[in-house]
Amino acid sequence: MIRIVDFACFLERNRISFVTPAGCQCGRFGESYAPSNDQDAGNLNSVAQFRSDVPQATIDDLHRRLDLTRFPERETVADRSQGVPLALMADLKEYWRHHYDWRRCEDQLNALGQWKTAIDGLDVRFLHIRSPHEYALPLLLTHGWPGSIVEFLKVIGPLTRPQDYGGSADDAFHLVIPSLPGYGFSGKPQEPGWGVNRIAQAWLELMRRLGYSRFVAQGGDWGAAVTTAIGGLGAPECIGIHLNMPLAFPDAEDLASPGPEGERALARLAHYDQVEIGYAKLQGTRPQTLGYALADSPIGQAAWILEKFWAWSDSGEDLWTAFSRDEVLDNIMLYWLGNSAASSGRLYWESLGSAFQQHRTRVPTGCSIFPAEIFAPPRRWVEKQYPGLVYWSEPDRGGHFAAMEQPALFASEIRQCCRLWR
Repeated sequence: MIRIVDFACFLERNRISFVTPAGCQCGRFGESYAPSNDQDAGNLNSVAQFRSDVPQATIDDLHRRLDLTRFPERETVADRSQGVPLALMADLKEYWRHHYDWRRCEDQLNALGQWKTAIDGLDVRFLHIRSPHEYALPLLLTHGWPGSIVEFLKVIGPLTRPQDYGGSADDAFHLVIPSLPGYGFSGKPQEPGWGVNRIAQAWLELMRRLGYSRFVAQGGDWGAAVTTAIGGLGAPECIGIHLNMPLAFPDAEDLASPGPEGERALARLAHYDQVEIGYAKLQGTRPQTLGYALADSPIGQAAWILEKFWAWSDSGEDLWTAFSRDEVLDNIMLYWLGNSAASSGRLYWESLGSAFQQHRTRVPTGCSIFPAEIFAPPRRWVEKQYPGLVYWSEPDRGGHFAAMEQPALFASEIRQCCRLWR
């Protein structure tokens, strides 16, 4: 049985808020722009289309760095307890250097439709995919760390054109998929202040700017924190939220009498605190220092991300049963090309304590708890912190990156939940 005093200390240690008000500026790498048809590109509220066009010199520099990789010695154990095994990283490096094609991913993103707009002084980049069905329900999808917008690529078709995937056009969505500040193509805040609550307000403004007066928000990981914060704003436009990692933690009553489900949840939290939390502590306290190492080494950046894709997915002992090498590298490339190791880590410095506290979010809420998720709170805990809970499901497979691991199942969960709000 988990020691309750240990878990109480874990909660206390991780509730430290660093959020302060500030302004910010924008970051860039290879791109071209085209203003949208309905707004003036000179307007501060304008939405403009852009295309990614990473300079070949940047790809050549990546290849040079991969060729010069200096690996550490092999781990001294036969398992993953010391981190990503050397054999796996050597294999991935070989594939990345000689077989991976960034232009394939870049072409896919450009074909989907990439957009930019400035909100609260920050350059926000996002995918905007309209369903062919006029009355589709707008859906805002927010990723987390170490993910990106590419997590959702395999669900875009099933969600926007469900009739092509064995579903009904009545379940169609218009999709808005933004990159978090400091992630992917979005701008990098230059001063403190861009925590979860400010991102939630920016996302609400984004949906308003796109003309959506009624939408559902969805997220896991940091996306769950942002989505929960959107629900807490009380804006009439947000008619419901769906989470695949609800932020629900035990109160004194739950700790005193956790029951079998509570015991399992507490044990998983204890494992996270004892084994998995190192990345969050580093990013939450010294993101700049960490950034120097990851910004200079593509293998370092890749390993930092790959470890969590393996640890948090429903992949067992073979990572490639859940993802292809191309899928993992597409995600890693959005961190490498944007030099966003430090800027993405700063979200932990901004909000690690404040985003994961007890709360009451009353907006209608749906939850899908995938079995290999980092943390699976019992429904009893979730109902206390999300009193508007109207949909609950526990799929039989999938993990933290559910949209990427099990796209058909993830899309089905979203459809079923959102039928309550159509």
